Amino acid sequence: MIFITAKFAILPSHADAWPEISKDFTTATNAEEGCLFFEWARSVEDPSTYILVEAFRDDESGAAHVQSDHFRKACEELPRYLSATPDIVNVKVEGWSKLGELAVS
Repeated sequence: MIFITAKFAILPSHADAWPEISKDFTTATNAEEGCLFFEWARSVEDPSTYILVEAFRDDESGAAHVQSDHFRKACEELPRYLSATPDIVNVKVEGWSKLGELAVS
């Protein structure tokens, strides 16, 4: 699994609208065959910061994502709403494991 986390600094004037601004990109990405999840979370400390958590089944799925029309469109349109270039972590992992310290019985 390719696991990606990206931190987006949104211009404060667009922060409340970010879910709507990124909706088409999010919907199209979640519809990709190899996309396992593509989800946004808003920072509770800085409301202008959103964290994108995404995963793709394998290298081929990740490659298909970055070659898609909706990815190219997002690369053209979304930067105008950002105050900085997003930071990203991109790793390959086996998959989910359980957080034993918070085990539910």
